[in-house]
Amino acid sequence: MAAMQPIPAPQPIDDFQGWLAAFSQRSVLIELAALAICGFLAWALVRGLRRGLGHQHEPSIWFGRRNVDGALFPLVWLSLAYLARDVLGHYFSVALFKVAIPVLVSLLVIRVGVKVLQAAFSNARWVRLLEQTISWVAWLAMVLWVSGLLPVVLNELDQITWTVGATTLSVRNVLEGGITACAVMILMLWVSAGIEARLLRNATGGELSLRKAISNAVSALLVFVGLIVAMSAVGIDLTALSVLGGAVGVGIGLGLQKLAANYVSGFVILTERSMRIGDNVRVDNFEGTITEINARYTVIRSLAGRESIVPNEMLITSRVENYSLADKQLHQTTVVSVGYDSDVELVRGLLLQAALAQSRVLRDPEPGVNLSAFGADGLEFTVGYWISDPENGLGNVKSDVNLAILAALRAHKIEIPYPQRVVHQR
Repeated sequence: MAAMQPIPAPQPIDDFQGWLAAFSQRSVLIELAALAICGFLAWALVRGLRRGLGHQHEPSIWFGRRNVDGALFPLVWLSLAYLARDVLGHYFSVALFKVAIPVLVSLLVIRVGVKVLQAAFSNARWVRLLEQTISWVAWLAMVLWVSGLLPVVLNELDQITWTVGATTLSVRNVLEGGITACAVMILMLWVSAGIEARLLRNATGGELSLRKAISNAVSALLVFVGLIVAMSAVGIDLTALSVLGGAVGVGIGLGLQKLAANYVSGFVILTERSMRIGDNVRVDNFEGTITEINARYTVIRSLAGRESIVPNEMLITSRVENYSLADKQLHQTTVVSVGYDSDVELVRGLLLQAALAQSRVLRDPEPGVNLSAFGADGLEFTVGYWISDPENGLGNVKSDVNLAILAALRAHKIEIPYPQRVVHQR
């Protein structure tokens, strides 16, 4: 593995008096003013770009939630500081910029790492610890850079070596490889988060499911490529992974059959679009709305707030009722019995009015009332109607229709007969 080039460090100031002499020059005030102007220009430029690109209320890795907490602000400030240092360096020896530039570099590294991790793993608990680790490493590297000790430390670490097979490694090689691996993984996660945000923007229903499938596939591919590059940077021989890959294949074929079947089923569901996010389904006597379709399982949420985690294989191999596959219109019926001496036409009109009085009942197709049977206790009427929003509940609209029917029949003194039985006694 080719060793990374050592980071150019400023000339160390050997004693405390030298530091005081360097920062007591009048030119330091000019540097301080130039650095402040660069910071103000960076803030103004980021603010203008945020408004021009429409990121006023949308947090992002570049802009963050405010103008100064994204990755773009320290990047622009660092670029302007480099330019100002080169300009002022033609007139006098700069001192403040030798400290400011390493600080801005560390700030940029921290911002990029933290923002990318927050975007890629928003709900993970371990992200906070990793963010703190990045901050400590970045600030420690900055202190070593400013003090001029960084090349000395790297040279000392280069002297600690050991042999692994035919390769000789040193602490410096492993450290630089680890930093390279982290940088590659953060870059891959950044690209993956950007692609996912772009694909899922303004997507709903079946389109959301398909885009989520594409986003998951692209993210997995990028992370896999990042791992390969990261392991190469650390110095791991990838040819040794062929044996591991064969063992993993055997394990999947024998011990992970169900897991593999769930992943394959999830891919089939997302590509066929037989079930989509937002569909109302009934699976294994559990009814609800699909809220998530993941690679291994699907989450179904009922109107009562309960959530069912259903393995994707079950959705492929068992019977699933999808109330909104072709369209969201759903037909419901309710049966009413009245006395045999009731006015049939009046009853039909009252039942029709009771159904139409509900706002969720569709007018097209219109409700229907039929005399469905001559029951043992009375005439049986079946009221049928359509709704287009099953996600808002099925039992509640049926209850509203039944309550309206009951009130209408009672208001017109129409008998709802009790069950009657004749008992013969010998």
